[in-house]
Amino acid sequence: MHETAGASIDRRVRRGGVRDLEVEFEARLADSGRLAFRVAYGVLRHREDAEDVAQEALARAYGKLDTLREPERFRSWLVRICWRLALDRRRATKRRQRREQAIARPSPEPTAESMAAANEFRDRLWQAIDALPEKLRVVLVLAGIEGYDVGEVAALLEVPPGTVKSRLFLARRSLAERLR
Repeated sequence: MHETAGASIDRRVRRGGVRDLEVEFEARLADSGRLAFRVAYGVLRHREDAEDVAQEALARAYGKLDTLREPERFRSWLVRICWRLALDRRRATKRRQRREQAIARPSPEPTAESMAAANEFRDRLWQAIDALPEKLRVVLVLAGIEGYDVGEVAALLEVPPGTVKSRLFLARRSLAERLR
C-alpha cells in the first residue's frame, strides 16, 4: 500500500521521534504545493496572482507548522489559508481598481444648483437622524456613519449583535420613510 509523506511523518511524530520541521514541510510541500495553486487560481482566475497567493500561503504554513495540532489535516489547513489569502487578494484588487477608476474619471464641477440640492438633502437627512429614538440613532451613527461593524457596535453598546441588526434595520426603514 502506498503511504503518503504526511502519514509517515504523522506516524514518526506519534512515536515520539524528533520533529524536523524542514523535512516535514518539504514532504508536505511535494504533496500539497500544486493544491495551493489550484485553490488560489480557482478564486482569482489570474495565474500570476494565484502563484503569489500560493507562495504566500505556503510561507505562512511553514511559519506556523509547529502550531498545527493535527498534522494529518495539513492539506485542509493549507487550503483554508490559501482560500482566505485569495479572497483577501481579490478584495484588495477590486478596491484598488475602484480607486484607480475614481481617480481616472474627473468629477464634474458642481454647480450652484447641485450644491444647494446636496446641502438641502444633507440638512433633511440630519433632521431625520435627529428625530430617531436614541437607541436607533446611536446604532445608525456608529454603524452607518462611523463605519463600525455590527460586532463592534454590539461590544460598544453592550447589547447582542442581533439587537444591533434589528435597530439598524428599524433606523434605516424609518429614515427611508422620513426622506420620501
